[in-house]
Amino acid sequence: MKAPYFWSAGLDPRSREAAPLTRLLLTPFSMIYLWALRRKLARAAPETAPIPVVCIGNLTTGGAGKTPVTEAIRNRINERGLRAASLSRGHGGSQRGPLKVDPARHVYGEVGDEPLLLAQSGEAWIGRARPEAARAMAADGADIIVMDDGHQNPSLKKDLTLIVIDAGAPFGNGHVLPKGPLREKVPEGLARAQAVVLMGEGPVPRDVIASGLPVLRARLAPVSRAPAGPLVAFAGIGRPQKFFDSLAEAGGTVADAVPFADHHPYGKGDIQFLRRLAKDHSAHLITTSKDHVRLPPEVRQEIHAWPVTALFEDIAALDAVLAPIFKRAITP
Repeated sequence: MKAPYFWSAGLDPRSREAAPLTRLLLTPFSMIYLWALRRKLARAAPETAPIPVVCIGNLTTGGAGKTPVTEAIRNRINERGLRAASLSRGHGGSQRGPLKVDPARHVYGEVGDEPLLLAQSGEAWIGRARPEAARAMAADGADIIVMDDGHQNPSLKKDLTLIVIDAGAPFGNGHVLPKGPLREKVPEGLARAQAVVLMGEGPVPRDVIASGLPVLRARLAPVSRAPAGPLVAFAGIGRPQKFFDSLAEAGGTVADAVPFADHHPYGKGDIQFLRRLAKDHSAHLITTSKDHVRLPPEVRQEIHAWPVTALFEDIAALDAVLAPIFKRAITP
């Protein structure tokens, strides 16, 4: 779904844009949601996996950069000589798993967009039942699991949890779903983590400072230059505007920009609309790598994918946070 405008930060809570009546009506639903999550967490008996589990989580509904961070940390672990594999739920896919994703064989409708994207650069698995998937990954020979999302899922014990936060828009309007974008209260979510990954430019949020957790700074960087000429950009991610702004900052000439809902499944009508728009602007179509894997296979060749990667400012600080995981993985 598209994030409602009243979820945005910085709005006057009494203004029409902040939808005070809508927020008031949603308050009981937020209270029920929060009660149910707290109850689930309190009653859980997490299963311990045979191998270490690193959880890359967040506190909001999306757009913080979890998947690029998952990829970067999986790659860093691999660089240290260990076999790391990502684990995702497989949102949007028909397969329940456990399943090792093969980008040459699987499609978005089977495994979801994020696992398919992660499988293009390394080992990726899906599993709706995370403990079962963890056992399968260990049996297959993986040394460490890097879980993309799952901070609010208590079924599998995490050895290390990193919370990814967008420095430019940390917690939206500060309210819990559906009144705001938060999955849980910020202090409660941070209390179950060991570190924070702060993405992009911006101050460290007060709640993060109060938590005392180490903060790792990182940013999303394009893998390649923006294509020359006019571009019609489109994206169905947590915060499409971040993609449009990044493309323009990298020198891209964005003639038009079309936001879609997060995880939007592109159909024939969408492609026809985008083609007409590109023709009107004499432009090329461009989208994110995550969106590109959701496109119908027959149209991918005509649409540019613009991949990004997560770059950590201080690799030594990242290694220090990961050190207990390295130790457990190599200790018999």
